[in-house]
Amino acid sequence: MSRQAKRGLLGISLVLPSFLILVFIVVLPIIGSLKESLTNDGGGYDLSNYKFLFTDKLMRSNIIFTLEITVISSLLVLAISYVLAVYMRFNNGFAVRWIRRMYMIPIFIPTVITTYGLMQLLGNHGWAARILYHLGQDSLPRIIYDMKGIIIANLWFNIPFTTMLLGSALSSVPDSVIESAKDVGAGRLRIFWRLILPLTYKTLLVAVTFVFMGVIGSFTAPYLVGPNAPQMLGVSMEQVFGVFQDRQLAAALAFFTFLLCSFIGYFYVLSMIKEEGMRRS
Repeated sequence: MSRQAKRGLLGISLVLPSFLILVFIVVLPIIGSLKESLTNDGGGYDLSNYKFLFTDKLMRSNIIFTLEITVISSLLVLAISYVLAVYMRFNNGFAVRWIRRMYMIPIFIPTVITTYGLMQLLGNHGWAARILYHLGQDSLPRIIYDMKGIIIANLWFNIPFTTMLLGSALSSVPDSVIESAKDVGAGRLRIFWRLILPLTYKTLLVAVTFVFMGVIGSFTAPYLVGPNAPQMLGVSMEQVFGVFQDRQLAAALAFFTFLLCSFIGYFYVLSMIKEEGMRRS
């Protein structure tokens, strides 16, 4: 056997375990969900379950509610994380050192504990409401069991990791480039739009993808602090499968959620392909 053939077999043997894991954990369950979602009550196959998703008023409200929370949470996470990452990259001092030591802490706190902590802090009779009561405020605006509670939880869960991603990208921006731009008279805003943002654009897309997929598929926080109706798709899926025992409709919800995640993933892959094509040209 030639040396080139041996290298080819070695490469296949290295890739094969990951490929098999991908097939059995991701691809086959997706195919199974698609098949289950197309099954009707009579045992045949049609689009009745998907038709129900878009014609039932409650299901439509769940989809819209999920997309609203996902978009709002993603935008807020990216904005806050980018500001934190830029601040830590281009500043020094006590505040920066304190933020660098503390901002990763939420990653190591379990989701359930964090969610119950938010309920104790922001609930109708929580710590914040008691403090406001002693300050003369009659009541705290409704946060728990509302969209605002889910968004606050999403910010807590996603800002640390997103800040870490963006911070690693910003650390690769050479100081010499920034100083050169300042020497020719470029202001801070111009430096950001013309230098910093283009140099961190790829990592920003990765962060968008992770945040979007994490929020749209979340369950624990929406289940504990979200409203009874409308619900996020993860909670609705559990209700349809666990309470109503409708496997086909639950599978349709699962596959539809997968399509939403694939949509944002498609733009990420497309941008990477375009960037690779520009490099080769």
